[in-house]
Amino acid sequence: MGFGSYDESEQQDLDADFDDDDAVESEQNTHEGTIEFENGASSDELIDRLKDIKDEE
Repeated sequence: MGFGSYDESEQQDLDADFDDDDAVESEQNTHEGTIEFENGASSDELIDRLKDIKDEE
């Protein structure tokens, strides 16, 4: 078979009949809470770094 040729014999018939029992409920993995992140830099340092990044563009 050449490049780009289509051969139906290479195609597979897949059983796409899914049971609802096998499905994942979207509410199953919800999480509630808070997160705190501290990067160690002051606000002034972060603003200066942002200005540097914008100047590079």
